[in-house]
Amino acid sequence: MDNDVIVVGGGVIGLTTAVTLAERGLRVEVWSRDEAAATTSAVAGALWWPYRIEPEAEAGRWALDSLRVYAELAAEPEATGVRAVPGVHADVVLAELGSWAREVPGLRQLAPEEVPGPYGVGVGGRLPLIDMPVHLVWLRRRFEAAGGTVERRTVTGFGEAAARARVVVDCTGAAARELAPDPAMRPVRGQLVLVENPGIEEWFASADAGATGTTYFFPQPGRLVLGGTAEEGDERLAPDPATAAAIVARCARVRPEIAEARILGHRVGLRPSRVGGVRIEAVPLPGGGRLVHHYGHGGAGVTVAWGCAESAARLVMED
Repeated sequence: MDNDVIVVGGGVIGLTTAVTLAERGLRVEVWSRDEAAATTSAVAGALWWPYRIEPEAEAGRWALDSLRVYAELAAEPEATGVRAVPGVHADVVLAELGSWAREVPGLRQLAPEEVPGPYGVGVGGRLPLIDMPVHLVWLRRRFEAAGGTVERRTVTGFGEAAARARVVVDCTGAAARELAPDPAMRPVRGQLVLVENPGIEEWFASADAGATGTTYFFPQPGRLVLGGTAEEGDERLAPDPATAAAIVARCARVRPEIAEARILGHRVGLRPSRVGGVRIEAVPLPGGGRLVHHYGHGGAGVTVAWGCAESAARLVMED
């Protein structure tokens, strides 16, 4: 066989898993239908926070494992795309968060006067904020430096990959609905607006996991990312003008200067949510191979990427 492992899917989950495996000495190839810049991962606002992901206990552990990696990567933000940025998560009570929150350095309950906009409660902290186009390029370079290769390829089934590697890792995100196939997959539409940054240096988020409309803004290099939506079952990839206007209006209630910021563009992506939560599971393939499913990360793929990659890698490495 040409490889020990073929990872199908070139977004943040696929690339992070591929890096983890290649740096353990395995021969790894990534098959991706799209360039990394065209994946759902590239659209992500990418603040580290366990949002819209299950199961809660495992997600908290995966998130904390990833947080430790991002803290190291933030030492080289220009190369990795990872920066440690202060900000506020409104409508959140620290004591009501999962046990993971107690292990986040510096996360604290804010006094009401510290919470901007029409909110009276929130938590503050310095968290990783990832510039995804930069980070995806960095991941690919790190993977290739470990001996890995990337091939553009549209996959209609896992048999072809199984003929060329003893283990296939399914990191196909929303496409797992057809490829696995897994009817538990539920795409959740997210729309963003990119504007010129009017001088905002801190992130802000108010994102109820059950709401279809959320409010957040993230200062990224060269732009301010405004969000957002969480529309379950909506698979439209074209930006909706009325939705974009509502996003800008919600963000401007927190920072009025956003209302006059020049719009640079719009982005839409489908979060790969799954009823029952993330699936990390090994199943046998005909001929003695193994298929490791690794998908269903909802709105927190970036947040849990490194921790989940370790869990998937353990299944790959099993005898």
